[in-house]
This record gives sequence, structure tokens and C-alpha cells, in this order.
Amino acid sequence: MKYRLLGRSGLKVSELCLGTMGFGTEAGWGADKPTSFAIMEAFADAGGNFLDTANIYKLGTSEKIIGEFMNPRDRDFFVLATKYSLKDNTTNPNASGNNRKNMMRSVEQSLKRLQTDFIDVLYLHIWDDLTPIDEILRGIDDLVRQGKVNYAAISDTPAWIVSKGNTLAGLMGWSQFIALQVEYSLLQRTPDRDLIPMAKHFGMTVTPWAPLAGGALTGKYLRGGQGRIKPESNRRDENSERITREVIAVAEKLGVEPSHVALQWTRQQGFECIPIVGATRLDQLQENLKITGLVLPQDALEKLNEASAIDLGFPGRFFKEEGVRQNNYGGFYDRIIPKQ
Repeated sequence: MKYRLLGRSGLKVSELCLGTMGFGTEAGWGADKPTSFAIMEAFADAGGNFLDTANIYKLGTSEKIIGEFMNPRDRDFFVLATKYSLKDNTTNPNASGNNRKNMMRSVEQSLKRLQTDFIDVLYLHIWDDLTPIDEILRGIDDLVRQGKVNYAAISDTPAWIVSKGNTLAGLMGWSQFIALQVEYSLLQRTPDRDLIPMAKHFGMTVTPWAPLAGGALTGKYLRGGQGRIKPESNRRDENSERITREVIAVAEKLGVEPSHVALQWTRQQGFECIPIVGATRLDQLQENLKITGLVLPQDALEKLNEASAIDLGFPGRFFKEEGVRQNNYGGFYDRIIPKQ
């Protein structure tokens, strides 16, 4: 496996990130500890060092399993990302949310479960629309100065909030967000409207969750599979089935699995992207690892882009109008080489 720099940092992470939301068997599904260990071992053997978890995953069991796995191994090899924000109890009003009190409390508990002195990447998990962004940034920066966190990141937050945060952090000399985690796939392209352009502007790496749309893009629902997605989910509607059939057609032409095509598509969209590949079985991970040698040809990319295209709305669609481009660029739009 090759390595990429995470955002505007010198941190080297594997080109795929291992999602561990399914480590643990709470709620009647997931991987038990021996299976979770086998998955992490295979990921590390392939050169994978980037692990993604959260305080709430399997009620803390995911972090506990990772901690037990890493404890006798080389902790410094792994780049461990976890998250704070979501509740771990319902008796304390400050046991959830983005506030500093919950941040500090949650991080301390994560460190104990993970059996480590530091977290490599700390994500704000979901924006609560209550806490001032400067409170969040100062809190994470304090954790960085204390040596308990190395880098800041953010997930599931509006683009304007992230933009405000990184601008403020730059002015104040605080740690900026280097990674953005959002749902992104051929079935979920709404981040193309503002989240993805914002991440490119700030040099952030995007780490998509559900890049296979909960397995929908593998074609399993077209084959009659059920899984944990509700039948009325938009991952199973007519439009999703149409896009999935396009993925399958490309996969058949290239002689690869539909999951390979869907995952690789996220990595060839013109921005820094490290998809999170979840696995609750060893064979799932082994299948996902095969994409590291895959490059989709241009005609396949164009076909998939067209099939999954969304309405960018205003102002995205407005900017693409020929009249606007003529007035805005004086006829030179196609002759200007943009910055990469």
C-alpha cells in the first residue's frame, strides 16, 4: 500500500483507511474480537496504518478492541483517528455535544479504552449547532499542546462552519482541521456542492464514510439482499438502482468487482481522498484492498460521473452557464490553466 499526506500536514497515512465501526457484536451484528484482530492484522500486513473509530462505536467496544490489539504492537506505526461528540450516556447533559467539557471528558475516556497516551487524529463527530467554533478549536489546540492529540479533524459539519473554523485557527495560530469526513459516494454526491470545493481550498483530505453506500453499490440489493438498510432508503430507490447498474456494467467491462469500481471512483475525483473501508469479515477487507492497483479509465469515469451527476443548484449551476463564463472570463475560460 502507498501512503499519502493527510491534509496540510506531514502525517503519512495509508491510501485506504480501515473503518472499525463494526468491531464488537453489540446490537446483534459486527465482528467479534478474534475477527477484528485478524482484520487489523491483515490491514497492517498490507501496509495499512490508518484506523478510524469513535467513542460511540459499539458503545466503546470498538476502541477497547483496538486498544487490546495495539498494546503489544508498535503503537507508533498506527495512525489512530477517533471522534468525540456523540453520547455515551443519557444521564449527563454534557455527555454529548461539541462543548469543551464533553471534549475533554470524552478524550480521557477514549485514551483509557485505547490504552494509549495520545490520539493521532481527533474528529469532531457531528456539528451540534450550539457550541461556538472558537471554543472547539481552542479545546482541541489545548489537547494538542498537552500531547494528547496530534491533529484536528472534523466530520459531518456544514462547509461554512469548517471554513470559519480553519480561517480563525490560522489567524490565532491554533491547530487547523486537516481532514474532513462526510458521506460521499456515487449515490451521495451532494458534498460536491460546497463541502468538497471547500476541502480543496483549505488543502484538507476528504475521508468519505459509506463510499459503497452501505453495500448498495456492490449490487447486493439488485440480487435480493437485505442487509441493515431499510427498504424505503434512498440507497434502494429507482435512481440508486440505475446508478448501481452502471457501476456493474463498468466492473464487468474491466473484469473487477463493482465494489472496486465504486471505491476507486471516489479516489479519482480530483481532490485528496482516502475512503474509509469498513469490514466485519476478513474477506471483505481482502476484497477492498485490491483497489490499490486499480485505475479507472477516463471513459469509465465519464460514464459514472454522468450517471451519478446531481444538480449543483445555485451558485454552482449558475457559474457553469455559458453566458456567465463569457462575461466573467471574457472568452478566455478554456484557455486558463487552473491551479492544481
